[in-house]
Amino acid sequence: MGIEKPDSGEIFLDGQNITNLSINERAKVGIGFAFQQPVRFKGITVYDLLKLSSEKSINKSEACEILSKVGLCAKEYVDREISSSLSGGELKRIEIATVAVRNSKLTIFDEPEAGIDLWSFQNLIKIFEDMKKIIKGTTLIISHQERILNIADEVILIKNGKIEQTGTKDKLLGMVTEKPLCCKLGEN
Repeated sequence: MGIEKPDSGEIFLDGQNITNLSINERAKVGIGFAFQQPVRFKGITVYDLLKLSSEKSINKSEACEILSKVGLCAKEYVDREISSSLSGGELKRIEIATVAVRNSKLTIFDEPEAGIDLWSFQNLIKIFEDMKKIIKGTTLIISHQERILNIADEVILIKNGKIEQTGTKDKLLGMVTEKPLCCKLGEN
């Protein structure tokens, strides 16, 4: 997203070199990003955040529609302030809604399961499955959870900062769930 600068190489999106673009410029060319821990904005309502996130003007009815697509009862949330009164799962869903409303070419989620309970995790999987119908571009999910593989069209395994393997979940599941070498030493 531009938070970290590359040590070398170039970054292209749809043939455009975006290596030196700022975070804002990258967002304008079509990259959406959801943090590992959603940001809380004291004094701003969910509706206001959705309006800011959208590249077009949206009314409350449209905001409610996107909130319901991420599993929130829209009437209960649209006018709520984004504060510590919201649970981790609620914040995660609101953040997903803010990213989905942008309809970016590339949407990146950094460990979306972090900080949420098992019930919310199961619902998160359902939300991502439903988002395939909402988001027209590519969605990249960075995760350490093998359960998230069930929704992946393609899996990319990275080791020591380098791509080690790419393929389908079925092809790579054994590599992901395999015990590390250190745990195999005493086994026959």
